[in-house]
Amino acid sequence: MIKVLIVDDSKLIRALLAEMINSAPDMEVIGEAEDPFDARDKIKALSPDVITLDIEMPKMDGITFLRNLMRLRPMPVVMLSTLTAEGAPITLEALSIGAVDFLEKPKVNIAEELPLYTQDLLEKLRAAAGARVIRQKVRSEEVEQRHAALQKNWDNLSFKLNHLVAIGASTGGTEAIKEVITRLPANFPPVVVTQHIPAVFSTTYAERLNKTSKMTVYEAAHDQPIRQGCVYIAPGDEHLKIIKKGGTLYCRLDKSAPVNRHRPAVDVMFDSIAEVVPKRTSAVILTGMGADGAKSMLNLKEKGAYTMAQDETSSVVYGMPKAAYEIGAVEKVLPLDKIAQALIKEAVKT
Repeated sequence: MIKVLIVDDSKLIRALLAEMINSAPDMEVIGEAEDPFDARDKIKALSPDVITLDIEMPKMDGITFLRNLMRLRPMPVVMLSTLTAEGAPITLEALSIGAVDFLEKPKVNIAEELPLYTQDLLEKLRAAAGARVIRQKVRSEEVEQRHAALQKNWDNLSFKLNHLVAIGASTGGTEAIKEVITRLPANFPPVVVTQHIPAVFSTTYAERLNKTSKMTVYEAAHDQPIRQGCVYIAPGDEHLKIIKKGGTLYCRLDKSAPVNRHRPAVDVMFDSIAEVVPKRTSAVILTGMGADGAKSMLNLKEKGAYTMAQDETSSVVYGMPKAAYEIGAVEKVLPLDKIAQALIKEAVKT
């Protein structure tokens, strides 16, 4: 039985969430807290497996509480966020601090949406309860110096001009993608990314990633040409496909039906690449819930692509990488901090 603690200042929201969670045979709400100080006491007394945490609360905001929690008693947290452009930066910050996932606060006045919301909530709580909580890493000076020396060498490498890197991820993926992309040199071959993320968050995510990366990071635009030294993030709520016209690769966006319940879907992106440049592609599946990307990665591998997946130990949720590995789609399994180096090695001009 998964023990859940609800932390929210709204009595109505707490009651609604409790009704949804208690409807699941494998979950139980063991307590409710109306502010972080109340939550701190109940965490000590009740030892929940996972907590839902509101971002905006009295006495102490959810981000401050989350930061304290991850320092003193790391545990799985699902943030309840307002899915707006204004709410995107603070939600992405929560994920960087160590929250496993996030979900929009339920709309209590739209009854017909509640069954689907309940399904999403329960799935995220189950995944979070089994997730590895990965705190922000404080790298030693020695490690940083070694990494800086490696990057200096990478900056002088010559890369294949016709190479493509494709990355798919879901739960835990925003930070995992950042870990990979920020380690790549400025002149690296183009990278296309599908991350399960809401539409209002993808723009902010691309902008934040661009500020910390040597490569130029875009939220992909329809018919945008794919260039060396650039990263293209699939917009939330649109599939990203890769097409080829006159020897040049382009981003193609569409709002066709969700695949694996997702739009954008990793399978859609990988399958499109398999039609145009499979033998010139390195494909990666990072942390995530479900099996999106597994079958299409196998398709890519069978057509000549080089494939790799994040290992279980470094994954927040070992769902998507495991699904790909189990069907034979993965050539190499690596910890997250070794993936950029493997991609660079594969892309170097020989």
